[in-house]
Amino acid sequence: MSKAKNVLGEELQPCSVDPMTGFYRNGCCDTGAQDAGLHLICVEVTEEFLAFSKSVGNDLSTPMPMYDFPGLKGGDRWCLCAQRWTQAWEAGIAPKVILDSTHISMLEFADLETLQAYSVDRNGDA
Repeated sequence: MSKAKNVLGEELQPCSVDPMTGFYRNGCCDTGAQDAGLHLICVEVTEEFLAFSKSVGNDLSTPMPMYDFPGLKGGDRWCLCAQRWTQAWEAGIAPKVILDSTHISMLEFADLETLQAYSVDRNGDA
C-alpha cells in the first residue's frame, strides 16, 4: 500500500502526536471512506480560530475524553476538516497550514497558492 501524498506531491508527513491528531488518531491527516468530515488539513490553531470554530458549532477547545480528545489550545497542531478551514478562510481568520502534513485531497477545497499564503514550516516559521 502506497503512502498518502501531501499538497506538494510528496509523502504525507505527520501533523501532531501531542495532541494525537488525525481521523485515525495516527498523527497524520490521512483520510478514508469513514472520514465524513475530511480531516485533511494540518493547521496550527490560534485562540481566535478556536473561538470562531466554537461560535459556528465545532468546539475544539473543550476536552472530550470519551472521544480521546484533549481539547486544543493556541499553538496546537491539528488535522482540521477541510470545510471548517475554508469557512475560517472566508471569515478572514484561517489558521496557519503545515503544507507537508496536509493531504493532497485538500486541493479540492483550496488551491495551492492560497494554502501557501497561510503556510508555516514545521518549526513555525512563515
